[in-house]
Amino acid sequence: MRLVCRDSGGSGPAVLLLHGLAGQSHEWDPLSEQLGDRYRLLALDQRGHGASEWHPCDTSRAAFVADVVTVIRELAVAPVILAGQSLGGVTAIQTAAAHPDLVQALLLVEAGPAPGDTDLPGHIDGWLRSWPVPFATRRDAERFFGDGPVGEGWASGLISSADGLRPSFDRRVVVDVIADHSSRSNWDDWTRISCPTTVVLGEQGILPAEEVAEMRRLRPDARFVTVPNAGHDLHLDSPAEVAGELQRLCGRSPSDHPERARSSTA
Repeated sequence: MRLVCRDSGGSGPAVLLLHGLAGQSHEWDPLSEQLGDRYRLLALDQRGHGASEWHPCDTSRAAFVADVVTVIRELAVAPVILAGQSLGGVTAIQTAAAHPDLVQALLLVEAGPAPGDTDLPGHIDGWLRSWPVPFATRRDAERFFGDGPVGEGWASGLISSADGLRPSFDRRVVVDVIADHSSRSNWDDWTRISCPTTVVLGEQGILPAEEVAEMRRLRPDARFVTVPNAGHDLHLDSPAEVAGELQRLCGRSPSDHPERARSSTA
């Protein structure tokens, strides 16, 4: 099966970036611009997404973890700083718990260990069906997804076809992926993680307060940061804040300190 991983070639510590459901590796471009060449940024198109295999025979959580392990070992970059947004963050949690020797630090962006709601696959399917594809122009796509960095980020994942711009995934595969996630809890994995961990949340994000409170209770060593006025895709609309937390996690002084972020350690 083909996996595509974009490598910045930076000389610093290796950071493996995992996008969320229906996303792709170019979502991390705004973060890359913030960090420059201070890190070796590895942005993976996960199975079923982007330039990687669209129709994998296995869409289980275990398969996504196995892909991350393969990339780390094939590129000989262990231990990495593992960063994931949304469902990519769930994969990061599972990988850090099962393979502590491969992960030196963990950055979660709007991601937690609770399973998705049983109705989530249906909601995701309905949302994807609502996309007015093909989009005639990229500007049309940006307007649909929301003007600004978030709309630009989602539009960057579209690919050209004979009749316009279409998603870089198969809707049925994406629904299968979220269906498997919705059937599993990852709380045990969360408690098994031993590496330094930072959780970055959007003030207008989607993680329930109860889930965040339980994460804090079970991992009092983890750092939790809330970014004001940011939503679920805060890696797109607040890349400077995410970059700053990544640098802090790595023990480096951020060049652009996120003064607007409210930080708290549980």
